[in-house]
Amino acid sequence: MMTAVLTAGRLLGAGHPDLRGHDTAHGPLPRLPHDVLIGVVRDAGLTGHGGAGFPTHVKLAAVRGHAGGRRPPVVVGNGAEGEPGSAKDRTLLARAPHLVLDGLQLAAAAVGAAKAHLYVRPASAGPLARAVRERRAAGRDPVPVVVHQAQEAFLSGEESAVVSVLSGGRAVPRDKLRRVTESGVGGAPTLVQNVETLAQLALVARHGADWFRRSRTFLATVTGPVGRPGVYEVPHGVALTALLAAAGGPVAAPRAVLVGGFHGAWVPAAAVDVPMSREGLAPYGASPGAGVVIPLAAGECGLARTARIVGYLAGAGAKQCGPCLNGLPRLAATMAALARMEGDPSLPAGVARLAALVRGRGACGHPDGTVRLIRSAMTVFADDVTAHLHGSCLDGARP
Repeated sequence: MMTAVLTAGRLLGAGHPDLRGHDTAHGPLPRLPHDVLIGVVRDAGLTGHGGAGFPTHVKLAAVRGHAGGRRPPVVVGNGAEGEPGSAKDRTLLARAPHLVLDGLQLAAAAVGAAKAHLYVRPASAGPLARAVRERRAAGRDPVPVVVHQAQEAFLSGEESAVVSVLSGGRAVPRDKLRRVTESGVGGAPTLVQNVETLAQLALVARHGADWFRRSRTFLATVTGPVGRPGVYEVPHGVALTALLAAAGGPVAAPRAVLVGGFHGAWVPAAAVDVPMSREGLAPYGASPGAGVVIPLAAGECGLARTARIVGYLAGAGAKQCGPCLNGLPRLAATMAALARMEGDPSLPAGVARLAALVRGRGACGHPDGTVRLIRSAMTVFADDVTAHLHGSCLDGARP
């Protein structure tokens, strides 16, 4: 059972799905010149909340720089949320849709867009369409917004996959010969921004850069063996232990915690006081990503859990390039053999070799994200690797 709990900040609040409640809670949306808004976003240090953490002002400025071309820019609010462990975007869209729509209109004005799209999971599409109609009736929809249902697949929210769908194609990543900010939906310069980032943008515009730096929060989905799985709004840089405590704490002391979702990394139990920030998590090869936190269950083998995730990721690839077509399935098979304690001493070297062959060679970031998870597991569960090669498991799993 997922719950939504406000521990700090103003993204979720008590929930304001209707326009009147939203206006009462947040007040009017300021109209700032594009250069002023982009400067405020830069000074606030706002970054993307979809996983990559790219500076928002850089994307805004890049799309704005192409605004004088033959095709006016397009903005897209991305709420596809293909990550299996994440529920933050659908929770935000259910509780504060107008904060997201405010951010979408601000982004459209900043880049000079003529069209705006919301690309969301099917369950979110109906309520969002009602929110769009409510704003339109109130004259609050200066740039027309169209709501689209995203395919429920791991890669459906990848930036270029979103562009492909909205251009009439399949929900698979495309080549990177031209950046989306230069040529995206229908060949127009396109800004694709996560819906949480858009909601944060609406708060930055209202309250300013200094307020945001002091009061910055993010949404995290804490799931797995914890007392109260759910979506939590917490301060930026909160300790991982404090976030787990907000979710009722782990059912039992975990040996490691998966941070950042299936493209994330394992943080060992000895380091769970680490801050939930890119800087704090960097020594462990992790980042907050899309805010997914999953403790390893007591008695669960970390190598076996990783092998299952890698098997899922291998099947979720677009199969458009060599790493997804051949490399990830072979990596999944090798990890599965190691998890089964087959005792082949060449398995760890095989994992390392395949990971090196796959990394940096994909058409999108899917192979690299998978390699990140695997390398993290081989480091954090190094003692397990040794035990598995000798036919035993530190967590008591059977071959």
